[in-house]
Amino acid sequence: MLNDVVEVEIKGVMPTSNGCAVFLGSEVKTFVIYVDQGIGNAISMTINHVKKERPLTHDLIDSIFQGFGVSVERVVINDVDEGTFFARLILAMENELGTKIVEVDARPSDSIVLALQAEKPIYAAQRVIDSVEDMTEILEKILKQQE
Repeated sequence: MLNDVVEVEIKGVMPTSNGCAVFLGSEVKTFVIYVDQGIGNAISMTINHVKKERPLTHDLIDSIFQGFGVSVERVVINDVDEGTFFARLILAMENELGTKIVEVDARPSDSIVLALQAEKPIYAAQRVIDSVEDMTEILEKILKQQE
């Protein structure tokens, strides 16, 4: 698997007219996933360790996972089709019989929040990296303008 995926990190979350642009990337390439404003806020709050008055949906999911002894292992952004990204949320559960690994189809945006909360890695399939436009220079220009 490790040859087929590249670890990516959040390089920036920027508001847009329709929601938020989430910039993900490695040292080689940066790409963008567009998400709605609520998910963009959840990603930003998680990155910045913002304390919330009330639990958000991702906090509820995290609490349910903890209650059942489930942990997020990693997220894999495994496909993109005409600008729509797809992801797999890899979960683990340990009990007296051993460890059970489950892959769940999930939106990348939700998966990113859960991975950030659990401090687990986010990967992108090499075929996704190969098919998306490199946004490294655009992100650098945006960040320079914000200084």
